[in-house]
Amino acid sequence: MKLYFSPNACSLAPHIVLRELALPFELVRVDNQAKTTADGDDFLQINPKGYVAALQLDNGEVLTEASAILQYLADLKPAAHLAPANGSWERVRLQEWLNFIASEVHGGLAIFFNDAIQGDLRAMFVAKVHKRFAILVQTLERQDYLLGSQYSVADAYLFVVLRWAGLHAINLQQWPALAAFQQRIGERQTVIAALAAEA
Repeated sequence: MKLYFSPNACSLAPHIVLRELALPFELVRVDNQAKTTADGDDFLQINPKGYVAALQLDNGEVLTEASAILQYLADLKPAAHLAPANGSWERVRLQEWLNFIASEVHGGLAIFFNDAIQGDLRAMFVAKVHKRFAILVQTLERQDYLLGSQYSVADAYLFVVLRWAGLHAINLQQWPALAAFQQRIGERQTVIAALAAEA
């Protein structure tokens, strides 16, 4: 498998999960601005959407969207328990969290990468993100992981997008449960290894 990534992008989440599962893979760096890979290939030929993450399977198929990639990877090794079994109520809860992270947290923080978001407009988006963080806090104040006591692909995804808060002057220390979550996930050896590989 090939994982197309850019440093600090959401592609870090499947990168972490690939390491959690000890699956063989190749990392291919993508220039998000030029839409080219490190070896000069046109990334738009790989993923016409033009953004990472993209996972190219050994049969040539390409899977995109972090939530889909994360579930696909988890299902390759169900014994690792990174996702509940397909068809279970717990799996539906995982999908609920993945969708919330993708639409509300990922989308809510990614908007700040646009330098035009300033002043009152920025304040409005910051207030919206704070409301989404409050929902996360309600869960993470009473349990270590989004699904309870079991680390899952949703935790890897949340960890990655919450890292963006600091890039945009949103200090997670004002939400101790989120800060503790970030520290807990950040201490995993697979996370440390993935960050080092992308540095």
